[in-house]
Amino acid sequence: MLMMGKILRFDEVRGYGFIVPREGGEDVFMHANDLVDEKYLYQAGREVEFYLEMGDKGPKASEIRLVDRAPRRAPAPRADGGEEADELDDDTLDVLTTAEFRAELTEALIEADGTLTAAQLKRVRTRVLELARDHGWVEA
Repeated sequence: MLMMGKILRFDEVRGYGFIVPREGGEDVFMHANDLVDEKYLYQAGREVEFYLEMGDKGPKASEIRLVDRAPRRAPAPRADGGEEADELDDDTLDVLTTAEFRAELTEALIEADGTLTAAQLKRVRTRVLELARDHGWVEA
């Protein structure tokens, strides 16, 4: 049965994620082997169509196709330092758990400046995490 839905989460490295069906019901497992388009295009919030199958562990998507194949772009910065207001839609944002955010932030900080000490990393990470919570960028 051909269905429509939005990608809830997709881990490009591990090659799997989940789709929220438009019709409601249980989230549907998705695997990189079932993607029709390039793997990097499958991001949280993107609308897809897929065939629903029953796998060993529950609903599974096959022949997963992006509805709009144009890749999402990051909002362009404005001269005043803000973002274009019409570029972001709350339905397409991937809100991370605190643990996911902390792990990604740590990797980004280490990659940006390998000379940071563990104490410096912790202080920066704690402050950025507070900021992220205040703005609703991570789950409470």
